[in-house]
Amino acid sequence: MMKKVITYGTFDLFHEGHYNILKRAKALGDYLIVGVTSESYDIERGKLNVRDSLLKRIENVRRTGFADEIIIEEYQGQKLSDIIKYKVDLLVLGSDWRGKFDYLKNYCDVVYLERTKNISSTKLRGEGTTYTVGVVTDNDQDNGIVWETKYVSGLHVECVFSENAEAAESFCDKYELDSYYSVEADNGEWQQGFDCFLSQVDIVYIKTEQPKREKYIRRSLELGKYVISDAPMTNNKEKLKDLFALAAARHVLLVEKINLVYLRAFNQLVWQTHSALVGDIVCVKCSISQDHFEGGRSFSETAVLPLCAIIKILGRNYQEVNSNVVKDRSGNCIYDMITMKYQDALATIEIGTTVDVEDEFVVIGTKGRVTIPGDWWNTGYFEAKIDDSKGLKRYCFNFEGNGLRYLLQELLIMISDERTECTRLFNEESETLADILEIINQRG
Repeated sequence: MMKKVITYGTFDLFHEGHYNILKRAKALGDYLIVGVTSESYDIERGKLNVRDSLLKRIENVRRTGFADEIIIEEYQGQKLSDIIKYKVDLLVLGSDWRGKFDYLKNYCDVVYLERTKNISSTKLRGEGTTYTVGVVTDNDQDNGIVWETKYVSGLHVECVFSENAEAAESFCDKYELDSYYSVEADNGEWQQGFDCFLSQVDIVYIKTEQPKREKYIRRSLELGKYVISDAPMTNNKEKLKDLFALAAARHVLLVEKINLVYLRAFNQLVWQTHSALVGDIVCVKCSISQDHFEGGRSFSETAVLPLCAIIKILGRNYQEVNSNVVKDRSGNCIYDMITMKYQDALATIEIGTTVDVEDEFVVIGTKGRVTIPGDWWNTGYFEAKIDDSKGLKRYCFNFEGNGLRYLLQELLIMISDERTECTRLFNEESETLADILEIINQRG
């Protein structure tokens, strides 16, 4: 009997990896059905920046000669309907979806194919459509970068570097990357292995512990790479200025990874408050607990989020910063109340490190207030209570993933526009962040 196989994909910017999965899927049966996602479904599931039209993506699949039939995937849950409708024997998907469609094993066999490794980065760069991404890390956690790039056309995570060879190898295996790099075993120097790593990528994502970030950022910029770094990149304003100047000199971008400023809901909140939605701003209050972040965060890494939000709303021209730290019996910080005084407003930040605080973000104005309850740094909505209106008005915006995909999408736009400064978080705003963190850290 004929064995029917089905597979799905966006197939945007068609490349060798797409070709290989179709070839391998075809080899697993006699008749291959290929589902190509529609534009509306890509938007619904949070796929950003799709470059090719649906017709072009279908034509690219057809030209491989592997597809016996091409259909359009238009809605969530269609896979089950298609399996029943076409009497499918085998569903084939990439290994990055491993486990997510095991429920369909009640209807047909399900196979997850490993991603194609060693796709020519030279070829991809030469086509000018896909940028290769490398990760610099201390462990085998990716902070979502591998998964999130699936939803942004034009990016391919290719390799990893770590000074810890075991961490690099584990990361590479875990996320099925092409290669990993570490320090040279004979002399223990990080730069030689790091330079080999840099030669393979266009964009570097740096997620090491903070003390190491500056050296990796500097070397990446020196070799003309675009850089995304966890925040804060440094706690020193002058060092950060120097890094931004180096990026501009090399005609590349240095982007601080604060996903909040790329979310539509937060940008609308900033715009609405600046447009006097609740009158003149009197106070911004935000609370955040360190316990919510997997893998742990330093105090500075936690404080970045509320400080960034306050700077975006009240501006850079603060007059005074005070930190009121509570320590445990061992001298460790367990709670801090930070106050920032502006000419006509006040900001307060409540941070719990080992004690729980209620997460909330509030903007108080002369005519009402805006509130984001819960994990406000991952917000898809905010609520406004205006004095002369009844009840709350909720502003909702589509939000998918952990927010990183929106940063990545914006990065590709900035690269295309040949910008040398991020417009969602300006250099001077990042420098103000570093300045405030330095003040707070000096005070204990």
